[in-house]
Amino acid sequence: MRRFLLFVSYLLLSTQVEALSKNKVLASVPFEMVGGYVIINVNINQAKSLKFVLDSGVRNTIITELYEGDSISLNYTKEQNVQGLGGGNSLNAMVSEMNELKIGKLKLTNKTILVLQEDFLNLTRQTGTKINGLLGVDFFQNYIVQIDYSAKRIRFYDNKEFEAPKGYGVMPMTIERQKMFIHLSVLETDTARRSIKMLIDTGAQLNAWFQTLTNKAITIPEKSIHGKIGEGLSGEVTGIFARVPQICIANFCVRDPIVVFPDTAVISEIIKNSDRDGTIGSQLLSRFNLIIDISNKSFYFKPNASFNKPFSYNIAGIEVVQTVLFLPQIEVVTVWKGSPADVAGIKAGDLINEVNYEKVLTMSLSQVRGFFERPSKKPLKMTIQREDKIINVELDMKAKI
Repeated sequence: MRRFLLFVSYLLLSTQVEALSKNKVLASVPFEMVGGYVIINVNINQAKSLKFVLDSGVRNTIITELYEGDSISLNYTKEQNVQGLGGGNSLNAMVSEMNELKIGKLKLTNKTILVLQEDFLNLTRQTGTKINGLLGVDFFQNYIVQIDYSAKRIRFYDNKEFEAPKGYGVMPMTIERQKMFIHLSVLETDTARRSIKMLIDTGAQLNAWFQTLTNKAITIPEKSIHGKIGEGLSGEVTGIFARVPQICIANFCVRDPIVVFPDTAVISEIIKNSDRDGTIGSQLLSRFNLIIDISNKSFYFKPNASFNKPFSYNIAGIEVVQTVLFLPQIEVVTVWKGSPADVAGIKAGDLINEVNYEKVLTMSLSQVRGFFERPSKKPLKMTIQREDKIINVELDMKAKI
């Protein structure tokens, strides 16, 4: 009997060891979170490392801007138009093929790289952190990739034999034109639930956006505000902000998330040849730790410590940038029409000196934005500089949605 128990124990241990060996980590690399962006250091063709946003909403790696000290060797084969969200025209890019991307100790070969001839995204100014471009969905093609938002690490696994770690749920993905889609469910009202097809976009700094162009579009809630959603490859993205009662990934549901409905002109080119209902972005995705297996079309997910964080939005209605890298000078670039900032008289071009008596020289750009997203019964006090004038203003920070 004892020999039998030892034999069973040996089999169980062997099975566990075998399962662990199947999930051997081929590479593990740290990443930096800036706002909702996952930023990774990448070496291209053995050059000095550059910083890229992991963006599964674009197909290939895109270089948006190079700075003093950055160098890279690329052979261009053609020019290509790049179309994305935004009301403007498509962008022109130079195309380089057969490149090597080194991420940690892992090498990704035969990768196509696009170089924009003009940086319309202004990612460095938008984040206050040096960013050279976007790392596209082909990042996921050769391996199973885990995005561990808790540990801020990306891990690569062999895609031949893989078993999901304990606690992860799984759902099927569809792959269309190299993009990844999953079906979620959304509660539009207290009783109306709908299954929706959503693009997985790690580079979109929002919870979700929904198309508004077809008869199957999600109903826009009455309680809403209009403002700037962000910057797309084809220009500024504007639309309606509102809350829906619930969005669910399988059985994991977030309550009262703030979602956006882009203006028709912004999404018309993207939606007209697609049956998708919208996009799930980084602010919702980062509430889970994820494993993406393109070869088996499987999307694994596990809620993390951020799952129940409250949802926020830009109550103040101020869009700001850091005008010079490494210099904390915060400039207003957009004021939403009818917003508290607009009512208070703040204008594009104003420089922000203080927020609630704290000097912005001691803050990061994300900390300054945090004040604009914090609801309060008390007004937000700001000191701004307009040319040679110093102006004190107060903003009503009562949440409208």
